[in-house]
Amino acid sequence: MSAATRLGDTRVVVVGGGFAGLYAARALRTAPAQVTVVDRQNHHLFQPLLYQVATAVLSPADIASPLRWLLRRQRDTSILLGEATSVDTTRRTVQLDGGQELPYDYLILATGARHSYFGKPEWESLAPGLKDLDDAREMRRRWLLAFEEAERTDDPEDRRAALTFVIVGGGPTGVELAGMLPEVARFSMRDDFRRFDIDQTRVILLEGGPRILATYPPDLSARAQRDLESLGVEVRTGAYVTGIERDHVCVGAERIPTKTVFWAAGNEASPLGRSLGVPVDRTGRVLVEPDLSIPGHPEVFVCGDLAAVKNSAGSWVPAVAPAALQMGKWAARNVKRLLAGEQTQPFHYRNKGDLATIGRHRGIAYVGGVKLTGPLAWLFWLFVHIMYLAGFRNRLLVLVEWAFAYFTYQRGARIITDRDWEGTGRSL
Repeated sequence: MSAATRLGDTRVVVVGGGFAGLYAARALRTAPAQVTVVDRQNHHLFQPLLYQVATAVLSPADIASPLRWLLRRQRDTSILLGEATSVDTTRRTVQLDGGQELPYDYLILATGARHSYFGKPEWESLAPGLKDLDDAREMRRRWLLAFEEAERTDDPEDRRAALTFVIVGGGPTGVELAGMLPEVARFSMRDDFRRFDIDQTRVILLEGGPRILATYPPDLSARAQRDLESLGVEVRTGAYVTGIERDHVCVGAERIPTKTVFWAAGNEASPLGRSLGVPVDRTGRVLVEPDLSIPGHPEVFVCGDLAAVKNSAGSWVPAVAPAALQMGKWAARNVKRLLAGEQTQPFHYRNKGDLATIGRHRGIAYVGGVKLTGPLAWLFWLFVHIMYLAGFRNRLLVLVEWAFAYFTYQRGARIITDRDWEGTGRSL
């Protein structure tokens, strides 16, 4: 900060409105500074529940809240709708789309990650991932259209392919999607179609590693696989996808006819991190200092899925929502320490547990060394996710929607609004 800059005029820029960015901005509420939050979306998104939007359990507005509303009480905080394209650490400016420059005295970057297709970018249009509301709506549209195609076609092979859903990736997102799809199809849609049997729906989960949910203890991974298989999901481990086309997926020499593929296999950090001119890992995450700042620039902090930092045990902090939330708060506190002329402190990650849900009233949890399975894990997952939702209105709506779905097996968000079917390769 220059000597000419008064403390109250200090400019703190937060790029990204996800968990890390939102909680950083909130933690800066009492900072003697002007805070600007930049995001290409006007809302904060509760990403852990995106798969429930994709499967029509929840509507998009149930898991998103406007950033301006969430930060409305912070008079020294402003919101800019725009996309940051690069950072000039020498001039201390953030370049936005359209050529605008945003100067800063302190910067917190929290732009997250996107799905990685491991050098096969052409697969993205054929197998959408799940990172934002547009992804969720597209995913929901594709699987709803698959049933419409199965109803319309007279060809048994086409119908079989339309009713086959392939999910690539056995992490939490892939497992939760795989557990929800057969439940929604076989219970919520049982009386909806006349020309085919809904029980013909086939869900295949492909995982390249030796087991699904590889970050969980092996016995919990095994339990999750048994739960998925009890729902009718075909779980294949050691299955590397070698090709994706509009009408099939290749696993080695095997060809699986399908019209619908969902991607949950890998992540790649936001390209904004590479513009900092500091080391990054193979996925593009910035290798930050222990206090979350970047080498050579103590005024720049990186948080969330964009940051690569080790915890006290020497292992990498996972790219999960609780970690991003904690990093955002910590970076903001370090900014406030610098404003007060104090030393920054190293980040310490508190792992509050790993949770995954598998269909209706099934789940696994690993919390403080304690393993939970079945309905108890599902209830714990439900409680934690509702508590983390931003805003009382969202918590209430999600609770009502879940209760309705649970007791009636009905989903209220099974609406197709886009008639441009060419994007999915549909022949309707």
